[in-house]
Amino acid sequence: MAVVCSKADWFVSSCSTTLIAINLKQSGEPFVFDCAKAEKKPKEADGDNKSAEEASEEKDSGSDRILAFAVSASGKHVALTDDHKRLVLFCTEPSWQCISTRWVVRRCTSLAFTQAEDEVFVADKSGDVYSFSVLEPQKPGELKLGHLSMLLDVILSPDDKYIITADRDEKIRVSLRRSPYNIQAFCLGHREFVSALLVPAGHPDWLLSGSGDGTMKVWQYETGRRLHSVDLRQFTVDSENTDTEKLFMVGSGTEGCLSPAETLALPHAPWDMTFDSQNQLWVLLESEDVNMLLYQYSEQRWKLCDSDTHEQRRVTEALQAQWNVFKGSMGLESQFKHLYKVNFDNMASYLQKKQERLEQESRKRAAANGSKPNKKSKTESGAMPQSTS
Repeated sequence: MAVVCSKADWFVSSCSTTLIAINLKQSGEPFVFDCAKAEKKPKEADGDNKSAEEASEEKDSGSDRILAFAVSASGKHVALTDDHKRLVLFCTEPSWQCISTRWVVRRCTSLAFTQAEDEVFVADKSGDVYSFSVLEPQKPGELKLGHLSMLLDVILSPDDKYIITADRDEKIRVSLRRSPYNIQAFCLGHREFVSALLVPAGHPDWLLSGSGDGTMKVWQYETGRRLHSVDLRQFTVDSENTDTEKLFMVGSGTEGCLSPAETLALPHAPWDMTFDSQNQLWVLLESEDVNMLLYQYSEQRWKLCDSDTHEQRRVTEALQAQWNVFKGSMGLESQFKHLYKVNFDNMASYLQKKQERLEQESRKRAAANGSKPNKKSKTESGAMPQSTS
């Protein structure tokens, strides 16, 4: 699965084991980092004291695939984590440099920088959130909070006051950053896993959430109140043209209304999309020839930009040069497919087995009664003839 993100002057993409970063304002070669060549974890002497789960994860050594990455608001820091449980921190100024490689306890699902860029928060598959210092790049991580289910996303409020987490059990939790054991609110209402969280620009007290139940909801996250819900399944298009992107407008009122704005028809299946600092929309496509589309909002609609723009040309050329990395992800099934829960009707199965058992016992009794010989009465078989003298 290929992912894109744009912050400040940087456009960053990851796929498989490779991270690619292109500066949209300055000329120069893109930065390319391959996790397969990253620092390896030293062997620990206390291997006998590891839990069974840790031993199992270590045995499954991983493939260096990047699981998540994050770019700080200023674009000065980038962090990534892979399935070898590495957390790699980069500084992008004056040039790209790896400033630390640390190790997480479990494989991670999401990363988020604070607005102050002093910490990066890491959510893992066991439901825990750790914080790692950016100012002290060698300092070990600190456990902040935990869920009882796999975490799928973590973000921070624009004022860095709250940690907002989403899990596989349909829950969104809002916790105080300075004392995460204090839960400010829950945002409840989704019926499947919650996979995406976003605080929209211009509305720092609102939260957008996307779920496997096919809905997108707007919340006032400090109180947990739901403001609006949109069922995306109602916008399903004709099967002959399924490669589309649906754009929504966030209302300017106080009720958090989402209204459909426009549908973009795409020439190929999309991988991911992101907005840049100039509010341009970048769409990554599963095609080597046309791997990137750029849209600008003009005259109340989104218009496709000329492919000869300097920014788009730089991104397109950089991705084409690394296209061997992207080929392996083309045509793959959705990464969210395995997150849906399977419900079992245990009662129906129990009643069916019980009925089969009763019928089998009934047949056995019938067969036993049919095979028994009729007993003769005592008067018929037990009486002896008496002789007379």
